[in-house]
Order: sequence, then structure tokens, then C-alpha cells
Amino acid sequence: MITFTLNGRKVETDAPPSARLLDVIRDEYLLIGTKEGCGEGECGACSIFVNNLLQNSCLIPIGSIEGAEIVTIEGIMESDQFKILDESYSEAGGVQCGYCIPGMVMASAALLAQNPHPSEAEIREGISGNLCRCTGYNMIVDAINLAAKKGDGLWQKK
Repeated sequence: MITFTLNGRKVETDAPPSARLLDVIRDEYLLIGTKEGCGEGECGACSIFVNNLLQNSCLIPIGSIEGAEIVTIEGIMESDQFKILDESYSEAGGVQCGYCIPGMVMASAALLAQNPHPSEAEIREGISGNLCRCTGYNMIVDAINLAAKKGDGLWQKK
């Protein structure tokens, strides 16, 4: 058995150690906000936090996360940070098809936790591991900039 914390809850799985964390999250725990885009760690659709670090879950074998703290998009949805990001993405028109958005939101939260007042260049660098085929990124950058302004003082980790 592999034991870890998933969105604040201790869980265990008997999945084979080589199973991808992405598949276990989606299939065993039914947390479908984490998406599979490329399956190669290039698109960011499967972004999650592993011990507070943004990671691509499609690249992580479940056997390597024994004792780790895993947070998915569902795990941050009740936070004040998520509420501001959600509102900002909506206001800026940063969501079109929505497929990339869970990963984009995770990358946005990671960026703003490290740099609460990023420049446009820093925002673009912060989301550079996430692909979006619909928006052209400008509205996503605007959304993150808006979230930084709205959430002033909220982004620092406690």
C-alpha cells in the first residue's frame, strides 16, 4: 500500500508503483479536474502540487509519492486564493474551452505564492509550462495580473 495525503485527507492505494499519479487521482479518487493533455509533461493540464511544488502528475509514478502531500484543483477550490483567481479569469475572459484552466489556475496560484506582484514577463514565464489552444494567452495574463491586484497580501504562504 502507498499512503499519502490527498487534498488534506490521508489516503492509500494498492495501485502498482509504476502507475501514474494522474491516473490514480482521476480513476481511483474520481478527481477529474486534473486533466491529461499530452501525457508527456509538456502541456501542464495535469498540474498539481506535490509537497507545495507545482508538478506534472502524468510524469509521477505513484510509488514515488509515499508520505507526500498532494493537492489538486479540487483541493484549492475552497480557498480565498482560488475564489480570486476564478473571479479574475472570468472577468478577464481567460477561459474559453476550459480544458487547460485547472492547470493554469494551479500554475497561477504557484506563481502568485512565490511572487505576489509579478510583471507581465514574470507571469508569462510562470505559466510557460502550460499550453492553451484557445485564448492566445493575453487574457490569461490579464487574469493573473488582475488576481495579483485583487488578492494583494493574500498570496504569501502561511
